[in-house]
Order: sequence, then C-alpha cells, then structure tokens
Amino acid sequence: MTAPIKKAWLEAGCISCQLCQDIAPDVFLVEDGADCVVKPDAARHFTGQADDIEQAAKDCPVEVIKIERS
Repeated sequence: MTAPIKKAWLEAGCISCQLCQDIAPDVFLVEDGADCVVKPDAARHFTGQADDIEQAAKDCPVEVIKIERS
C-alpha cells in the first residue's frame, strides 16, 4: 500500500492551465489566470482524493505539482 499524502505544493512555473483544478477541485484552485494554489483546507482531502491528486501531478504539463508522502 502506498503511504498517505502528507503535503502537496506547486513549484514555480505554473501556466494556469486549470488541469489540476479540473481533476481535483477540492485541492487545487486557479483563479482568473493566476497561478494554481493548493487550497488552505486541502489536507482534509488528501486521503479520500489521493488518486486524483496523483493524477493531477502526473498530468501537469509543466510538472510543478509536488507531493510528499508520510
């Protein structure tokens, strides 16, 4: 079994494509062309939406979504 997600963040270079928000809207937010951010309450979704978060990181065209597992 994979370890649970402990932390998710974005490195510099986001192109505001909104793909991560489309995949995991409870975790990622892109507001009107601004860089994506991890929502303040995102951690409560790390267990239930781990697959979606992983998919968002994998599909990110500029590979700026990072995940740390415990």
